[in-house]
Amino acid sequence: VAAIIESAGRYLLVEEQTPEGLRLNNPAGHLEPGESPAQGVVREALEETARAFEPDALLGVYLARFQRPARATHPAEDITYLRFAYAGRVGEPLPGRTLDTGIERTLWLTLDEVRASADRHRSPLVLRCIEDHAAGRRHGLDMVIVDASLYGPRARD
Repeated sequence: VAAIIESAGRYLLVEEQTPEGLRLNNPAGHLEPGESPAQGVVREALEETARAFEPDALLGVYLARFQRPARATHPAEDITYLRFAYAGRVGEPLPGRTLDTGIERTLWLTLDEVRASADRHRSPLVLRCIEDHAAGRRHGLDMVIVDASLYGPRARD
């Protein structure tokens, strides 16, 4: 899940430590068990930006492949990511809230600055999601159907 956050013509990104070094990313992460994509993006945005995120639209569902070469301590990896990107708003940083481990800082960049920093993006989806947001792509939050079974076992008849 990823949060695409724009305010006054600038997009909120995080600078984070990765095996490839310091990279820029949308506030994003993986779902936890029993969590809907909308709940996950709210949690991830809070953890990575220290700001409360309120999604107002599904931007899109994206599929990308990442191939990491072998390193001295790790074998090569071939990973496919399925990303649910949400557009929304954040408030001011919450007092006393710290950024998640690995997140160095948050920064607000213009679309041109995001484009110019593409060589530092964690994935090609960083720019693609922002470009789609700038182009006005939006879908209703009800596009993602969450069955009640996600939240626990069903009662037996």
